[in-house]
Amino acid sequence: MLGTVLATAATVAGAFAVPGAGLFGHRALRRSRNAALMRIDSPDGIDEQGFVRIGGIDQWVSVRGEDRANPVVVEVHGGPGATNSPYGTRTRAWERHFTIVRWDMRGAGKTFGRGGPEGQGETTFERLYEDALEVTRHACERLGAARVLLLANSFGTVLGLRLARDHPELYSAYVGTDQNVHDGGRDTSGHRALLERLRAAGRTKDAAVVTAMGPDRRRWTAKQRATYDRLCAASDPLTLDTLKKVVLASMWLSPLHSLRDLRDFFRGQAFSERITPGTAGFDDWADGTVFEVPFFLFQGDGDVITPPECARAFFDDVVAPVKGFALIEDASHWAALRHPEVFLDLLLTHVLPVITAPAHPASGQSAAPRGTTQRIG
Repeated sequence: MLGTVLATAATVAGAFAVPGAGLFGHRALRRSRNAALMRIDSPDGIDEQGFVRIGGIDQWVSVRGEDRANPVVVEVHGGPGATNSPYGTRTRAWERHFTIVRWDMRGAGKTFGRGGPEGQGETTFERLYEDALEVTRHACERLGAARVLLLANSFGTVLGLRLARDHPELYSAYVGTDQNVHDGGRDTSGHRALLERLRAAGRTKDAAVVTAMGPDRRRWTAKQRATYDRLCAASDPLTLDTLKKVVLASMWLSPLHSLRDLRDFFRGQAFSERITPGTAGFDDWADGTVFEVPFFLFQGDGDVITPPECARAFFDDVVAPVKGFALIEDASHWAALRHPEVFLDLLLTHVLPVITAPAHPASGQSAAPRGTTQRIG
């Protein structure tokens, strides 16, 4: 999504309605207020942020929550290279109920800033997978948890599916949002939908670019993938609105991120584009639809980047001890961040009772009636 972020960066000032030099004064004030909002003062709380040696390099890990006795959530962010660390103020309420472990992957955010492009070591999907396991084990050891809730978004869900399927001993449940589904190139509906939007808007040059790419994602270069994501977002008003008001605004006002950190965020995204070709041939159905942990997908109902229809098709074939699917209304990509209060309600209503129950229900039992969709307002 780097191209979209940079193309939209010029509109940041408009997002805050503060002209000229006043923008930076406004930023300083808002960051100070957000820092106060982020403060954790509870006697049983935890707020640890710093670098941990993961996979042979220093990687940035944040551990935050108001009560260490709460369930532990390990997040796996998207991109690749698009860290979740700027969104702390939007998800502050989550920390009342969960201890949230956030990690900037190698090639991303503060981890990229720490070592630069030369200090990231091996940057492959397989290496990220091993890093994720190491972060999970670090979280379990640091917090005394037998297992953790795995929460993955966007590109992170490609890792998340494989982690949850391969290591049920580490995870109490899987929650995917902005869920990516790889099907070996069979589904071309997203490509067709993008062409329709571009042609309807009279964007013939962009439509020609997408047509030339072809519908088979397995054949796209990293640059073509980035172009596709950029055009998906730019051609959809809801996605573009979320990008400006949620993604860019959160980055600009994050109390944890200096201007240099934001520069590293962009550079890390460009650097991490090299990872995506390694996932081109994945087929999630072929890899397996049986999960030994409870399985939940919470998807934006208007997501044009990772369409909910694809997520639902995969969900319907999943066999898990418990499973639940919900659409979040008025949400495209970044659904959990556009409506963090709705997402938290889904976690508390559907996921928390399952992971805190003495034992999981028998295999095949569903958190929602099979074949139905919960619509969340």
